[in-house]
Amino acid sequence: MKLYYFPHACSLAPHIVLRELALPFELVRVDNQAKTTANGEDFLQINPKGYVAALQLDSGEVLTEASAILQYLADLKPTAGLAPANGSWARVRLQEWLNFIATEIHGGLAVFFNAAIQGEVRAMFQATLFKRLAILEQTLEGQEYLLGAQYSVADTYLFVVLRWAAFHDIDLGAWPALAAFQQRIGQRPAVVAALAAESQ
Repeated sequence: MKLYYFPHACSLAPHIVLRELALPFELVRVDNQAKTTANGEDFLQINPKGYVAALQLDSGEVLTEASAILQYLADLKPTAGLAPANGSWARVRLQEWLNFIATEIHGGLAVFFNAAIQGEVRAMFQATLFKRLAILEQTLEGQEYLLGAQYSVADTYLFVVLRWAAFHDIDLGAWPALAAFQQRIGQRPAVVAALAAESQ
């Protein structure tokens, strides 16, 4: 498999999961502006959407969207427990969290990468985001992970997008359970290894 990535992007989540599962893969860096890969390929030919993450399977098929990639990878090694079994109520809960993270947290933080979002408009977006962070805070005050006691791909995805808060001068210290969650996930060996690999 090939994982097309850009440092600090949401592609870090499948990168971490690939390492958690000890699956063989190749990392291919993408230039987000030029839409080319490190080895000179036209990234738009690989993923016409033009953004990471994209996972190219050995068959040549390309899967995009972090939520879909994460579930696909988790299902390759179900015994690792990174996702509940398909068809179970717990799996539906996982999908609920993945969708919440994608729309409310990923989207809620990504908007601030647009330098034009300033003043009252920024304050409006930030107020909405803070309401969503409060939901996560309430959940994680009583349990270690989003699904309870079991670490899952939803936790990986949340960890990755919450890292963007620092880029936008949002101090997660205002949400102690979230800050503790970030520290806890950040110490996992697969996370440490993925971050090190992407910093080279």
